[in-house]
Amino acid sequence: MSEETHAAKDPSKSYKLASVSIAVIIVAYIIALCLGFPQKGTQYIQEANGGHEEAAVETPATAAEEAAPAVEEAAPAVEEAAPAVEEAAPAAEEAAPAAEEAAPAAEEAAPAVEEAAPAVEEAAPAVEEAAPAVEEAAPAVEEAAPAVEEAAPAVEEAVPASESTSTTEEADAHAGHNHAPGEACEHDHDHEGHHHHDGECCDECHEHAHGTPVLPPYFMTIPFVLLLLAIAVLPLIPATEEWWESNLHRFYVAAFLGIITLIYYGFFHQGVLASHWHGLSAAHYCEATSGARMWTIFANAIFDEFIPFIVLLFALFTIAGGIRVEGNLKAKPLTNTIFIAIGTFLASFIGTTGAAMLLIRPLLETNKERKHKVHTVIFFIFAVCNCGGCLLPTGDPPLFLGYLAGVGFTWTMCLWKEWLFTNILLLLVYFCWDAFIAYPKETGLDIAIDDIDAGKLKFLGLFPNVPLLICVILAVAMLDPSKAVPGTEWHAPMYLREIVQLGLVWISLVCGNTQVRLNNRFNFGAITEVAALFFGIFICMQVPLQILNEKGGELGMGVDNTKSFFWATGSLSSVLDNAPTYVVFSTVGKTATSDAEKAGKLVTFTEEAAPEVKAAAKQKADELKIEAISTEAGCASKLLVAVSLGAVFMGAMTYIGNGPNFMVKAIAEEEGVKMPSFFGYMVYSLGILFPILLVMTFIFL
Repeated sequence: MSEETHAAKDPSKSYKLASVSIAVIIVAYIIALCLGFPQKGTQYIQEANGGHEEAAVETPATAAEEAAPAVEEAAPAVEEAAPAVEEAAPAAEEAAPAAEEAAPAAEEAAPAVEEAAPAVEEAAPAVEEAAPAVEEAAPAVEEAAPAVEEAAPAVEEAVPASESTSTTEEADAHAGHNHAPGEACEHDHDHEGHHHHDGECCDECHEHAHGTPVLPPYFMTIPFVLLLLAIAVLPLIPATEEWWESNLHRFYVAAFLGIITLIYYGFFHQGVLASHWHGLSAAHYCEATSGARMWTIFANAIFDEFIPFIVLLFALFTIAGGIRVEGNLKAKPLTNTIFIAIGTFLASFIGTTGAAMLLIRPLLETNKERKHKVHTVIFFIFAVCNCGGCLLPTGDPPLFLGYLAGVGFTWTMCLWKEWLFTNILLLLVYFCWDAFIAYPKETGLDIAIDDIDAGKLKFLGLFPNVPLLICVILAVAMLDPSKAVPGTEWHAPMYLREIVQLGLVWISLVCGNTQVRLNNRFNFGAITEVAALFFGIFICMQVPLQILNEKGGELGMGVDNTKSFFWATGSLSSVLDNAPTYVVFSTVGKTATSDAEKAGKLVTFTEEAAPEVKAAAKQKADELKIEAISTEAGCASKLLVAVSLGAVFMGAMTYIGNGPNFMVKAIAEEEGVKMPSFFGYMVYSLGILFPILLVMTFIFL
């Protein structure tokens, strides 16, 4: 992992440049806030969320499905009422003349009845209050009975037309949806189709929406695959290793492949594209021009996902870089184990990158007199850089992408059992290795020098950086524009969350101790590398995500295949980057959940649903003799658990599975530690981490 310190002889200048740039961004946002742009974006988000519910109400198919249980329950009552109907027949014949007189008025009222249908549901409370008036109107109802009988044939003729309309609208909801990273197509709720500002769809889009969804050809996943392979392979090839160290060159590759994807969507893709970035409108457009389609994909990838993602990583990375732990403790096995344990705990809160950068240098300083310490760095990568970061979305990039896609901020806390089990085993294995294998090999002279040089630890830069890190976590949790701030009805303006994080970074840079950062050899090279690469990744992965939205169920991985989801996600996270891998398989999980529910194989309820809703779902599942499962962001919770654990834990299997892995390797080599090669590292991960994860899956998944 390259750190471009060569480009800046005085890193403090980059700190000043960063603080000035952040100040400019904040001022620009305040101006935009005064003009109302961020508030409009938040309003559009709320309108878009509300639109799904309204559309679901207006869909005949949805209403029919909801009415089915009531029809079944009413069947016995209908049979019991049959004798009474026969007795009432003479009275109905007497009322026939009055019914004939009322027929013209009934025909005139029919259009108004159809238009009033949506309002009927909203008027339900008023209907209950009007019950006394209904009883008084009963005689008139009896007089109209013959007219109802005469209308029966027309109703029967209308049933096929209603079913046809339902089928057509269902095709609309399934057609041509391109979703942002991590967002599955919510077919059960998304029936509003694609609208222009005037609410009418263009002829071209109308044609696509009513047909089979138009998916990109499979070969258009090549840019995405090539970019991930470039990240994995180019640093290992001697001819490209030095060239690849430049973040500008990384950006060239990422941007070039991203442009290829945009060109495809602009000039060759014939399907309807759904806009998920609501900075300009809440509507889903039927994009007819090349430029508009390219803009839709770009906005979905960059404005909706990439910016929140990179701002969080930048905030955690920069603020944590202002904290330094100095000192040289006795390099005993217990001391090293405690070091790794502290980093493992911190990883979920300040991020795996932040925790790794905070503790790797003092750990190496503590062990500088020891000759056998390679295993210490390797276990540090296992635990601190990866397995420790699964309790909060701030812990690891894949989980934050899940949070952006709708996963609750505290949902990942449900992974605590797997987190505790895996990391305790790692710490136990490390302690035994260090205590009984490595430490006894140290010479008496090395141990004596270590004892003489030992001293107390010093913690520098705790203020203001520790409070600022806490504020970053609170900002991420509370300032989601799609949700009201806890305890209020107020929604944060769009991008306020990111501006607050940048403001906290500015405070750290301006008010923190610059010398502490210089002693940490802190620079922005690593975060710049992440930004350069993920700019292209977010654009390129639109194609595989769109394909998986429709074809994910064909992979043969159902809601009961939790182990398959874990190992599939983990295997790709090992050789590719774990963040896009998480997005891909969480999308497959959503598709599998939706397909199983539509097939009547299970009943779902959301994690945050009221107890009575959960009880009703479980009761329905018992009656139908199927499974009732909880979902989070549209994916079965047990599948999301498997995907989350696979992406986070198995990112430790190789140097390239997660960003901090290579960073720690580079720092250790700078300090004189002879780290194993790419495949040499895998010998450790396959021999130590893999068996632990195997046991974990059999116990918990």
